[in-house]
Amino acid sequence: MNTPLALPRVHRSMQALRAWQWPSRHLGPYSPVVRFVALSVLLLGLSRAALIGWQWPRVAATDSWAHVLLQGARNDLMTAGLFAAPMVLLLPIFAVANRVPVWVRACTWWFAASLLAMLFLELATPQFLVEFDGRPNRLFVEYLQYPREVLAMLWGGYRLPLIAALVAVAGTAIWTMRHFHQCGCATRPWSRRTVLLAWPLVVALLVLMIRSSFQHRPANLSTFAFCDDAMVNSLVANSAYSVLTAVYGMKNESHSSDMYGRMPVSEMIEHVRLGMGVAPGDFISTSLPTLHRHIATVRHDRPRNLVIVLEESLGAGFVERLGGKPIAPYFHQLGDEGIWFQRLYATGTRSVRGIEAVVAGFPPTPAQSTVKLSKSQRDFATLASVLRKSGYRSEFVYGGESHFDNMRGFFLGNGFGTVVDRQHFKQPSFVGSWGVSDEDLFDMAHQRIAALDAAEQPFFLLVFSSSNHTPFEFPDGRIPLVDAEKQTVNNAVRYADFAMGQFVDRARRSDYWGDTVMMVVADHDTRVYGDDLVPIDKFHIPGVILGKDIAPLQITSVASQIDLAPTLLSLLGVDSEHPFVGRDLTRTLPEFGNAAPVLKPRAMMQFDRNYAWLEADRATILLPDGSAKHFAYDHDKRELRAGPRAHHDLANQLPNQVNTPAIVAVMNVAIDPPSTARRPKRARSLRRSGARPPMPPIWMAMELKLAKPHNA
Repeated sequence: MNTPLALPRVHRSMQALRAWQWPSRHLGPYSPVVRFVALSVLLLGLSRAALIGWQWPRVAATDSWAHVLLQGARNDLMTAGLFAAPMVLLLPIFAVANRVPVWVRACTWWFAASLLAMLFLELATPQFLVEFDGRPNRLFVEYLQYPREVLAMLWGGYRLPLIAALVAVAGTAIWTMRHFHQCGCATRPWSRRTVLLAWPLVVALLVLMIRSSFQHRPANLSTFAFCDDAMVNSLVANSAYSVLTAVYGMKNESHSSDMYGRMPVSEMIEHVRLGMGVAPGDFISTSLPTLHRHIATVRHDRPRNLVIVLEESLGAGFVERLGGKPIAPYFHQLGDEGIWFQRLYATGTRSVRGIEAVVAGFPPTPAQSTVKLSKSQRDFATLASVLRKSGYRSEFVYGGESHFDNMRGFFLGNGFGTVVDRQHFKQPSFVGSWGVSDEDLFDMAHQRIAALDAAEQPFFLLVFSSSNHTPFEFPDGRIPLVDAEKQTVNNAVRYADFAMGQFVDRARRSDYWGDTVMMVVADHDTRVYGDDLVPIDKFHIPGVILGKDIAPLQITSVASQIDLAPTLLSLLGVDSEHPFVGRDLTRTLPEFGNAAPVLKPRAMMQFDRNYAWLEADRATILLPDGSAKHFAYDHDKRELRAGPRAHHDLANQLPNQVNTPAIVAVMNVAIDPPSTARRPKRARSLRRSGARPPMPPIWMAMELKLAKPHNA
């Protein structure tokens, strides 16, 4: 009975479908390619428009929203071309074999999967932007290596968005498969000859799309950077392109220092050594240029034990004494009880950067952190490997899975004798996505310290917290909440501060306190974002050194995480030989009684591909094209403004009293050196002799930018 009424509707639907298909159905087997490109540009363009609307205040400040949309469409065409290229390149094989219909069916699956991948990355973008102030990039790729932890975090903190995203992806999958199937059915077939004759033209168009430039070099991420706000720049390129670029960069990261220029190895070594604050006569190796004798400036009847508490994501913005919110009262209180760093800066934005800086005194580089590089998994200098030469036993205590970010492998290969992680906690009181609570962690740390102290062997214990990490899980009823909603960063910081305070109080009452130096320091801030090329204020972190013999002292000079390792060796009373490039602050800072001339205090920071060098109230930012921008930095207002070039003082005479004999450690440089073809002869001879030449460090290039005009 309903057939006469249904037929007109079916007829109208078929007419509408034919009208939509008409522009591409005459394109033969190339019809799926055209449709894929059109759908990709539409999907990515709509996502970008939504992100612009969400971040409108910062986009509006650049007065370039149209530029973002237009250049974004250009990048979307590049991305669509990259995904379409594999199938187009395979077409002649199928055409010669007279199997073009098979190729069309393969396109259905490939293009549908590609669209789903793009959609997935765009759906992941808002939360990634909230956490890291930019589109998914290298950090996103690195996190994908740990699906268990990432899924636990997403399920624990973002359950509804995750479910919504999965539903959206599933719905899109069904629609795209049906769409491309209908497209294939409605396409008029071409002769084999026509397919092959049109193929070179299609390939040429794809090459033009992918290059997106008639210049010598194709367009890339730096092409789309147009303002000082890194987040707004990231909106131009879509997330799929950003991730693909990150993957490609990781593949070639051993040569990523090329973009910062070159210098003769001898000149590089000279500048690095001058910047370390070490007397020339104390360097003891030519193949390991930074290896030097280090005599402790403090003497004890016996060397002190060392405990470092590395606080996850606890930036200066949470500590009132540092100009932040009054959320970490115990950290605030510690400022009067030990050596307090008022202007201490992290080197990077991830825990592995904090680990390599604090534990290995290593500066940030364009490559992966040394914690994860294959050649730094053994014979790489750390505090543990240096202290082992003096009879210390070192342990790492972590409440989560220590394989995350390769921490377990790195520590065990470089001086740590024991790693205590999640599997060693028996019946913890609370377990979250990232492991046991900080209270459980510090209970275990206290037990390990007591056991090590009872063995009457000097020890080094590294304790790494995790409660202050999204989704911010911690036990109920332990703290007065800062925010009404429990699982927020402010509440997590308050809990982390509470647990750390309990641990320090307990340590003060313990027998081991009299023989122990304890440092509490953050690995990085919880979120690093801002409209500056490098948001220096978000690298500001708290740090304090405590101990029975440690007199209260306020350090108001700029200091870097890489300076902590050599400084702690001095405070422990340990003479050593080590390659740490950071400075022993007890020898260089005026707060420790050092008279001029001394090196000007400085800190270095890595933010994506930009690097900042901070000296007092001046900052220099090095960009990937080798250029440098100079700013004045107002510490109180936490803002950068255009300023003159920073004064460079590495040529100053070093203090004559810096003199040292010693005992300990060796290091093989872990960063892959630049290609042999472009390396100076000196570096090649070092390679043949078995020693590894150092990579031209980014911070060294920054020192040259300070010392020389841009055109030098």
